Amino acid sequence: MTTFGYTLMTEQSGPKDLVRWAVRAEAIGFDFEVCSDHYSPWLTEQGHAPYAWSVLGAVAQATERVELMTYVTCPTMRYHPAVVAQKSATMQLLADGRFTLGLGSGESLNEHVVADGWPGVHTRLEMLVEAIEIIRQLHSGELVTHHGDYFDVDSARIWDLPDILVPVAVAVSGDASIERLAPLADHMIAVEPEAGLIETWNHTEGAERIGAGARAIGQIPICWDADEESAVRRAHEQFRWFGGGWAVNADLPTPAGFAAATQFVRPEDVAAAIPCGPDLDAIVEAVRAHWEAGFTDIALLQIGGEAQDRFLDEAAVPLLEKLRAAAG
Repeated sequence: MTTFGYTLMTEQSGPKDLVRWAVRAEAIGFDFEVCSDHYSPWLTEQGHAPYAWSVLGAVAQATERVELMTYVTCPTMRYHPAVVAQKSATMQLLADGRFTLGLGSGESLNEHVVADGWPGVHTRLEMLVEAIEIIRQLHSGELVTHHGDYFDVDSARIWDLPDILVPVAVAVSGDASIERLAPLADHMIAVEPEAGLIETWNHTEGAERIGAGARAIGQIPICWDADEESAVRRAHEQFRWFGGGWAVNADLPTPAGFAAATQFVRPEDVAAAIPCGPDLDAIVEAVRAHWEAGFTDIALLQIGGEAQDRFLDEAAVPLLEKLRAAAG
């Protein structure tokens, strides 16, 4: 069965609003909620970047049913993996077993702030592998000392561990990352609805098969609005950065850089890539590519902090009904 989630996008909303919308999304019937973990918004027009882990802690106490997930945390630069191991264990306790730790290799936008430089893609992958190994060791509850290629851990132990171990989902982009990361993770995260990613994951030695224990978790931006012109305008203003693709998005360091890189992106270009307007059937057709590719979990990202209340009031319930009917 396909499940549908709601995105708590920290780049476009403040912390109290995010908690309020998390509660509403649960009441409306979303199955899970994912939270971005950014130090900066992609564009200044988005205007926010609260600390995701404080938001998630509050959401865990304010909700009862929905699964929660970071989408995604980079455990290699801004956070040391030992710190990620501790706070994810605490989150699982607060959430009573509803939390999944989503990890990825990060973007310069968020990680450059600690002034350690921005590694190349191969180095970032190797750092992520070592970080996951450290997190897994610490989640065992044992005393851990580790001296690796990128990280040192000295006599560390997580003292408050949940009975339900923290599942790890990892963001992948191609065969090389899947082959290195799939054996270390419980679930897959990917931003493109490509069946080949799932096929590679399922044929990687040591990986749990998607659909038979492992999950494939995707996300799709939408811009619902009763007025299509308003939706296109908002999507262009706040989400034109999305069209650059992750090969570009990972390396630009500032919102000013994203503004410059997307200065020639037109509203019609954004509308061609993101479903905009009141047509719920069009949104369903855009989401369809994910479940047809084999994704088990799909998070919707409604663009615009100012648009969340109206989306949840007017569109979310009938959209979920249509999605569930279409996905079977």
